[in-house]
Amino acid sequence: MTTSHDSAGRWSDLDRPPLNATALRRALVLPDGGLWTSLDVVESTGSTNSDLVARAGELPEGAVLVAEAQTSARGRLDRGWTAPPRSGLFVSVLLKPEVPMHRWGWLPLLTGVAVATGLGRAAGVDLSLKWPNDVLVRVGGEERKTGGILAEGAGGHGVVVGLGLNVSLRADELPVPTAGSLLLGNAVSTDRDTLLRSVLRSLERWYETWQRSDGDPAASGLQRAYAEKCATLGRRVRVELPGERTLEGDAVAVDGDGRIVVETEGGGTEAVAAGDIVHLRAVG
Repeated sequence: MTTSHDSAGRWSDLDRPPLNATALRRALVLPDGGLWTSLDVVESTGSTNSDLVARAGELPEGAVLVAEAQTSARGRLDRGWTAPPRSGLFVSVLLKPEVPMHRWGWLPLLTGVAVATGLGRAAGVDLSLKWPNDVLVRVGGEERKTGGILAEGAGGHGVVVGLGLNVSLRADELPVPTAGSLLLGNAVSTDRDTLLRSVLRSLERWYETWQRSDGDPAASGLQRAYAEKCATLGRRVRVELPGERTLEGDAVAVDGDGRIVVETEGGGTEAVAAGDIVHLRAVG
């Protein structure tokens, strides 16, 4: 695999320049310490998550792998995901949290908060989060999925968290009508170097705050921040659960374990740890 810096003279789309790996390392991999310990940009790979998981035992925490294109990217439930080269951010990071393992489930939610806040500053767009791992942007007044987050265990060597984010996708390039991009959401900047720096700095801040609180989502402010960004709360939802069971009701809270709490017609509640959410309408 070659780095995108090496391919800078072979742009196929002048609106989509390659990432500057040297400048990114200079800005993010700091000699006096910090979370990020290495940053590599590759021209193409199957999956940045799979690559980091395979190397997690030999790499220190804070390794970052970015691809200009992915050929076998996966979302939740092993769903495929594709995008044109250099049209987005396709990045994975290796984390080795020193907090109780039962709180590691907050990592994809923490990443969602970091992405939404970091891009809010750098791209000037108001992003929201669909539980548990989708990043939403408004396009023409409609909520559209512009990104997804996938966390995977690394065989006892921590967790790899991946982000796939549509940055400059045009309307005729969208894989499905419900997809969006920062460009279509009227972002003030689609400079991927700037956006990636902002996302990783935001992720570092949230991760360190969460770790200092021993992974406690309430004490770290993470639970409140996620609720503020979560577009699922306050909505009528249908949850497609494992085993072909469905649950319909009002999404009323995200609990201390990161589960979405759904209030059903009978007045009871159910906390859901895994499932596909369909937003039906606002409550009330």
